[in-house]
Amino acid sequence: MRVLVVDDEVRLARALKVGLEAEGFAVDVAHDGTDGLWYARENDYDAILLDLMLPGINGYRVCATLRAEENWTPVLMLTAKDGEWDQVEGLDTGADDYLTKPFSFPVLLARLRAVARRGARARPTVLTAGDLRLDPAARQAWRGDVALELTTRELSLLAHLMRHVDDVVSKRQILDSVWDDDFLGEANIVEVYVRHLRNKIDRPFGREAIQTVRGAGYRLAGNGG
Repeated sequence: MRVLVVDDEVRLARALKVGLEAEGFAVDVAHDGTDGLWYARENDYDAILLDLMLPGINGYRVCATLRAEENWTPVLMLTAKDGEWDQVEGLDTGADDYLTKPFSFPVLLARLRAVARRGARARPTVLTAGDLRLDPAARQAWRGDVALELTTRELSLLAHLMRHVDDVVSKRQILDSVWDDDFLGEANIVEVYVRHLRNKIDRPFGREAIQTVRGAGYRLAGNGG
């Protein structure tokens, strides 16, 4: 496996290079975002370890740029920032996983192998289903050229459905993904939000993208309805 390490902490980058090479990896190192982006563009890697707070170009922009250029090399973000919105932003820009410093090397190794196993599959940062589009990072959705006014929860619900387009997802799966673990309400809250979402993305446009599968859950049509 060939890995690119992009981190401005020289000692950490050197330690990662030594440790990974001892595990049989081939490792290139860059100490700023500009060089990291160049390496990622010029070479084929099985995975990229990418710090967020980099000189030149930060890790968010490096990852977003690669995804915009349809470079789907798996990215494991490394950062000292552990706020939940930092993690959300990192994942929404196209990262595959997120590890907070300080970290255990065996854990990093396991995470690295996991993202590399997934391979460089296309993971567009803008989700689409027909003329329905959603940009999770910008937290904005459109039906054709019309911007949709959705609440945060509605956006999360739509994103979950669009990430499983044409698949049936149960209410429990939706609850686990869109609501947090502390939610103690009834599962029928999903029905309420599905109805809200239909009233915004389907009915005004004469569409039926969100389909009810009786006794099983919901399906978002891949053609956008």
